[in-house]
Amino acid sequence: MLSVIILGFIQGIAEFLPISSSAHLIIFRDLFGIGSNISSDIAMSFDIALHFGTLLAIGIYFFKDFITMIKKGFTKGVKDKEGKILWYIVVATIPAAIFGVLFEEVIENAIRSNFILIACALIVMGIIIYLVDRYFKAKREISDLTLKDAFLIGCSQVFALIPGFSRSGTTIAAGRCLKLKREDAAKFSFFLSAPVILGAVILDLKDSIGAIMANFSTFAVGILVSFIVGILCIKFLMKYLKKHDFKVFMWYRLILGIIVIIWTLI
Repeated sequence: MLSVIILGFIQGIAEFLPISSSAHLIIFRDLFGIGSNISSDIAMSFDIALHFGTLLAIGIYFFKDFITMIKKGFTKGVKDKEGKILWYIVVATIPAAIFGVLFEEVIENAIRSNFILIACALIVMGIIIYLVDRYFKAKREISDLTLKDAFLIGCSQVFALIPGFSRSGTTIAAGRCLKLKREDAAKFSFFLSAPVILGAVILDLKDSIGAIMANFSTFAVGILVSFIVGILCIKFLMKYLKKHDFKVFMWYRLILGIIVIIWTLI
């Protein structure tokens, strides 16, 4: 149960900070051995359950935003600056949804156990997000996004299928390339993660209901921890990005990537 709590804590932090939650769950469980006692038969379903906890965090934290977007999206459509975001999220979700359905199993089999590749993805994306943040001057808000912008950000999310790249990292970096302010890029990234995580949960649920019922306490604790930590982490990041850049995340990703490479080799 301690391992479950630790993994839930890791998911709650890593889902929203641009450091890759999937990479962290793989590294800490499969490489460092934290939670290695969790059966391999339910490991993937457990990861999805932890993501469900962070999905709840997004839904609660941005509840008013989602209600407003849905209401105006269906009543006023793209003519309203808040209503159009709903449909932009739909469009931006399409690339990741298609690639996820087509290639998730391939990526799962080929990359999930390749710790060197995951470490390299951590390092490369850390450098990219720092450079993009530094050299692209921000002046736009979410309401300034166009349909093309939303689609491009959605395309960047495809890279997040590879553990180490990070869903929030790739989408925030794409948003910064399009000159979104840091907090607006992060906020749109959080909005965009909701349908992707929800889709993954729904697709996995039909194959995991038996495992969930048989290991209910394990799943419940993991979801609760990732939910609570996720809410706190969203609040922290939205406040942090008002005055700080992504340098600390770059250094963290570099250090973790190097540790993983060394650990794997020896």
